[in-house]
Amino acid sequence: MNVLNGDTSTAPLLDHTALDLDGADRVGYRLEQSFRYDYPTPVGSVRQRLVFVPAARHGDQHLREHDVTVLGAASRRWTTSDLSGNTIVKAFAPAVADHVEFRLRAVLERVRADGPTTLPSLALTDRRLRRTTRLTAADDAIRDVAAGFRGHGLDLAEQLCAWVHSALRYANGTTTVTTTAAEALAGGVGVCQDSAHLMLALCHQVGLPARYVSGHLLGQGGTHAWVEVILPHPHGAVATPFDPCNGRRATAAYLTVATGRDYADVAPTSGSYVGAPGGTLTATRTVGVIAVS
Repeated sequence: MNVLNGDTSTAPLLDHTALDLDGADRVGYRLEQSFRYDYPTPVGSVRQRLVFVPAARHGDQHLREHDVTVLGAASRRWTTSDLSGNTIVKAFAPAVADHVEFRLRAVLERVRADGPTTLPSLALTDRRLRRTTRLTAADDAIRDVAAGFRGHGLDLAEQLCAWVHSALRYANGTTTVTTTAAEALAGGVGVCQDSAHLMLALCHQVGLPARYVSGHLLGQGGTHAWVEVILPHPHGAVATPFDPCNGRRATAAYLTVATGRDYADVAPTSGSYVGAPGGTLTATRTVGVIAVS
């Protein structure tokens, strides 16, 4: 039995800062997100890839209901999954007059008794969780930093998280989604995905399997990014979440949408169209707690 009784679409959002979410047995959340593209002239062959629907289950987090709608243009829409098991929504609109909007409404529930995010023991040696990408590749500076760490397992992961938090000053607009971990470290500034990429680069160097996480943090304006470090567990392996941008472990205030090797794997929205350049994207998001027990 879940705590989500009644009309979840109209249930008021609770003040999550006044609640003990980590101590609650069950927590219900409502997520509303949209991506609207406006074009100066009519365009055609709009192809969109959306990674914004959370998995049916991620550890103690369950997707209870969701709905995806496309507004502004006639379109076809279908759902697939990628190699990491993420839900991928794809859409095609043959013609768009001036705008098209992709909306998600979802209700999630966290059930504490369902425990952490466990994985098969093979995850500890999964090459996808150890292999670098363009965004997480180490340069000499990253290799030098990694060589200075001692320890193993959870303690080592906590050291890396704390170091990245101190090394990168949060500054919106100073980097882009194509900025590499090495570039972010050299500049000393970045946003959440830069912190995640840098921690992943260090994890790879010290031998910790890890993956990028795209999701939401209560009280924050946009999507958020953090890291799951894969550690040994009595039942195989466990994905332990760290938020290097904020220098802490992820809590019940975090909602996971997708996991991958880096931002490029799980970008919330990406696509293409045929027509004049100059389109603009407006992204909105509301996420909050609607029930606690």
